[in-house]
Amino acid sequence: MAPEPPAAALVAALTARGETVAAAESLTAGLVCATLATVPGASAVLRGGLVVYATELKTALAGVDADLLAEHGAVHPEVAAQLAEGARDRCRATWGLGLTGVAGPSPQDGVAPGTVHVGLAGLGTRTVRTLALSGDRDLIRTRSVQAAFALLGEHLA
Repeated sequence: MAPEPPAAALVAALTARGETVAAAESLTAGLVCATLATVPGASAVLRGGLVVYATELKTALAGVDADLLAEHGAVHPEVAAQLAEGARDRCRATWGLGLTGVAGPSPQDGVAPGTVHVGLAGLGTRTVRTLALSGDRDLIRTRSVQAAFALLGEHLA
């Protein structure tokens, strides 16, 4: 029997645990939530998401510290952590995912394309994984979603 795709495995694990997830997404612009929503039964675990593509929306919608953004820019590990916390809090989810990065093709604020930070918040957990991805915009965004699913999956295992 083939292994379940990551989104289906996450929905199954969250359902079994009676837990929920939400995401605050910058470079993926809703792709995490959209991918989870393709799985039958996702409505039991997917609380919602915040698309915070514009930098000021990271503060306005997800509660990211404006001083942090002013000092370090939008692509920073702490921004990903605060996005995760904001998604969890504002959507009242068990788990929050936060994604920020540069999909390319050009650098953003001196940060190279493929630089991605994925945050996870929940149940006494606050962690960030930093990635250096290669490929075009679509591939970087897809791999960012996969990394977010992997990070949450590791904490559900």
